[in-house]
Amino acid sequence: MVDSGRVTARQRAILTAIIENYIETGEPVGSGTIARLQTADGVGFSPATIRNEMAELAEEGLLEQPHTSAGRVPTARAFRMYVEQLSGGARIDAARLPARARSQIDLSFQGVAGTQAVLERTSHVLATLSSGVGVAVAAVAEGEMLEHVHFSRLAPARVLAVVVTRSGLVRDRVLALDKDLTTRELEVSGNFLNEHFRGWSVERVRAEIARMLEREKNEYQRMLNAVEQLWVKAVPEASVQTVYVEGVANLVGSEGDRDRLREMLTALEAKERLVELLNAYIDARQESVRVVFDLEEQAPEMSGLVLIAAPARMSGENLGTVGVIGPKRMHYENTMNAVSYISRVFERILEPKE
Repeated sequence: MVDSGRVTARQRAILTAIIENYIETGEPVGSGTIARLQTADGVGFSPATIRNEMAELAEEGLLEQPHTSAGRVPTARAFRMYVEQLSGGARIDAARLPARARSQIDLSFQGVAGTQAVLERTSHVLATLSSGVGVAVAAVAEGEMLEHVHFSRLAPARVLAVVVTRSGLVRDRVLALDKDLTTRELEVSGNFLNEHFRGWSVERVRAEIARMLEREKNEYQRMLNAVEQLWVKAVPEASVQTVYVEGVANLVGSEGDRDRLREMLTALEAKERLVELLNAYIDARQESVRVVFDLEEQAPEMSGLVLIAAPARMSGENLGTVGVIGPKRMHYENTMNAVSYISRVFERILEPKE
């Protein structure tokens, strides 16, 4: 937490005005600009008063002067204080997301079905709405019980797998197979899994198929080989998490140091780093959006970036994590409310309708 005890209410109002103006323009903010703005309670301050308060805020490490101009820009500490103030007030609420943005989000998810498809679309929508990278990570399928599985042949060596769990979750995945399977082989494989493993945890199914392969021979073993190939690709091991990332190009214009930008983009492309980052900061049990400024503690190449993320849940179950990674100069209120709104989209789309 930022120690804001030494910041007065007037300084806080001026700092908020500076931050929000800087977020909108990207330019250093001068006292004259703030003097023309009204504070939230409708009371303005004179340029001389604002200059004095800005000098105090600079001494507190909340403002800095990047060039010889009279304008100042917020520091990372100032952004942190601003977000804490937002989080503690009424402005951060999914219901406060502008109606136009809510309609845009809802329209983007029309026709999308299945957890994986929703997560993939989520990364795209968040990248579009924000000035950063949209990220969506599927939760580990630990402890889920199989209810039904179905395989459909799309093309040679390409199959659509639909796995339904006892909790009602539907996971769909397009599989690129090492060996082509006929429609009949897919049907037999699906029937075998449904007849023998309904009610089993997804982790146990893989282990049992491997044991059966060691015991069986001839035709039965060939069928089991097909089953194993399909199951392994349809339900990855619990240690593997599906990661969707979109909007990396949004960061290109926000960083001047090309070498550091290259490192940052490499880190974003190494998706296991994103999983580590999200797991380090986002608790699946939390109810609200979290904003993290110290990403460099986990990933030095993420220095200068901010993570805004929340767990995606349905019926109390964690389906994964959704969020935005972007520069410190981003529209925090809109992004936090968008992440909060989208984290609840799963219940609107995937929850069975009565």
